[in-house]
Amino acid sequence: MTAAAHTTPSPHPDAGPEHWLSTRPRLVVASAFMLFLELALIRWTGSNIVHLSYFTNFVLLGSFLGIGLGFLRVGRTARQPYYSPITLAVLVLVVTFFPVTVDRQTEGVLYWTSLSTAGPPAWLILPVVFAAAAVVLMGPAELVGRCFPELDRLEAYRYDLIGSLTGIGLFTALSFLSAPPVVWGVITAAAYAVLLRPRRLWARAALVVPSLVVVAALAAETLTAGALWSPYYKVTRTHFAEQGVEMMDIQVNGIPHQRAVPAVKRLEWERQYALPYERSAAGRLDDVLIVGAGSGTDVAIALSKGAGRVDAVEIDPKLRELGGTYHPDRPYDDPRVATHVTDGRAFLEQTDRKYDLILFALPDSLTLVSGASSLRLESYLFTREAMEAARDRLKPGGTFSMYNYYRESWLVDRLASTVQAAFGHKPCVDVVTQAGQQAVITAGLAAADQACGQEWAGATAQTPPPSGDDRPFLYLKDRTIPEIYVITLILILIVSLLAVRAVAGPYTRMRPYADLFLLGVAFLLLETKSVTGFALLFGTTWVVNAIVFAGVLVAVLAAVEVTRRFRTPPLPVMYGVLLAGLVLAWLVPNSWLLGLPVPLRAVVAVAVAFLPIFAANVVFAKRFADSADGTTAFGANLLGAMVGGCLEYLALVIGYQGLLIVAGLLYLGAFALLPRTARAA
Repeated sequence: MTAAAHTTPSPHPDAGPEHWLSTRPRLVVASAFMLFLELALIRWTGSNIVHLSYFTNFVLLGSFLGIGLGFLRVGRTARQPYYSPITLAVLVLVVTFFPVTVDRQTEGVLYWTSLSTAGPPAWLILPVVFAAAAVVLMGPAELVGRCFPELDRLEAYRYDLIGSLTGIGLFTALSFLSAPPVVWGVITAAAYAVLLRPRRLWARAALVVPSLVVVAALAAETLTAGALWSPYYKVTRTHFAEQGVEMMDIQVNGIPHQRAVPAVKRLEWERQYALPYERSAAGRLDDVLIVGAGSGTDVAIALSKGAGRVDAVEIDPKLRELGGTYHPDRPYDDPRVATHVTDGRAFLEQTDRKYDLILFALPDSLTLVSGASSLRLESYLFTREAMEAARDRLKPGGTFSMYNYYRESWLVDRLASTVQAAFGHKPCVDVVTQAGQQAVITAGLAAADQACGQEWAGATAQTPPPSGDDRPFLYLKDRTIPEIYVITLILILIVSLLAVRAVAGPYTRMRPYADLFLLGVAFLLLETKSVTGFALLFGTTWVVNAIVFAGVLVAVLAAVEVTRRFRTPPLPVMYGVLLAGLVLAWLVPNSWLLGLPVPLRAVVAVAVAFLPIFAANVVFAKRFADSADGTTAFGANLLGAMVGGCLEYLALVIGYQGLLIVAGLLYLGAFALLPRTARAA
């Protein structure tokens, strides 16, 4: 069946008259709204449900399921999807009244959600969020899918991509402006009103009431919590006095994160803050680098110790802003301090300055990089390669030190082993308190440059090996996928199978598009590899992530435009180009890319990463253009992307580079399932 022959369903009595927007602008608006809503859900739910700080993929997978179901639902009904705003309102109310936060008595580093929480348990709230995200996103996806039969296949896909880029751009702009969620809610309500065009009284009620609930709840949160919305967190602060000392407590996403305390009191109360200076044999502090400067206490301590210059690196602009405004010592006002709002690993790789002391000051982001399974904002800061980068930035006689509440003795030993591997000698390890494993790890450029109170005993058979840039999972002790992830992913797949059957009917409807399903699985793995690769090369900042996601969509759009306007090679040839691109990406090591100047690194990284992405989307575009049922074909591809989101967790075992092999096998499977007519065309 050709695109022209694919007919739209007859109008349902409740569907109303033709939409006032023509197909193309309606498709752009619906696609932009779909992606904007997905990003907003990931961002907002993660700020109120602490489990989602470590399961960002959970909402993403629910979104993919809902989008796929929305496309498969096209043609089965002409009713407007008012279930979407209603479900969104219910979700917002549930999360607002039953947030999952950390017990205020709990301190330390949080990982794998092993923490004391207040609110519904993970087994209850996570399925609710997953199912709600799927239903919410199914509505906009259905509206997008209804536009596809009215246009040529690739033209519809083209406008869908333009809309997606618009949605990313809008959300990125709001992140830059630190807009609170009430702004997201207003935009969401407006988009529903434009797209659903309610005319009957009951339809207006089904839209207006949920929209008011969402906007009111988000407005109340914005006004009562007094939160600042950084690109990474919901940041709240409280001011209090302890022993006559004015201090500020900072929480991010409901998790106790930092305290702005005068340097003299911090040194008096907690010994770990003084140890890096005591363990430095040279004692020079002409140049100091602090990674994880936060609200400024570590900077204030360095200044009190006589630092001549301090480079303060902090990834979150709002934490730096709070420190500059409220820290009692006003360290950021000191002319000796230079602030750098960027990723710590990226700064180490890009700076030419040398330091007498490099300090990793409790860098613990408490959140994951959105769209990349188990990659935290600071993951690339604790690999062997990162320690080597820190070593290379030290002056002769310089010292490197890190401290935190590590919670597990094996984690202290792993980090000490990593430092030993990078520096070539055992570091000093001071376990300040056994409770919470509060520890300081210090290494001089040479063994003579450190003054240990007691040298580290060394690694044992139970000490996990150092983490590396390919598997930067510091908090994962063994090379395995944690049981909580395995169970969760299996349940997600079971629910997805049942949902597809209930919404879309028999699976035989999608059987002709099995290759497009595998293309979706493989592409998500390819996208994950690109996102994590660029995070390593240029930083895990929100700006880099936004640029990479937008770049992927631009590459997809370029593939569509090339396919529409030019005669492209047959599918077997394009599959060959795709596999060659995967081999090239496998052969080019990150260590070589990191050694290039930043401008050249960007050019080479883009060429290596986006060649297979471009080729994969030429393959998809050619196959999609000839599909008999465009909405079903696209839905199958999106459901494949959801399965790919589950398979991302294989990186915990095989590393991110290994995902290229899995993607290659999936693309070979897609080629094997390619219909003979498409292969011969």
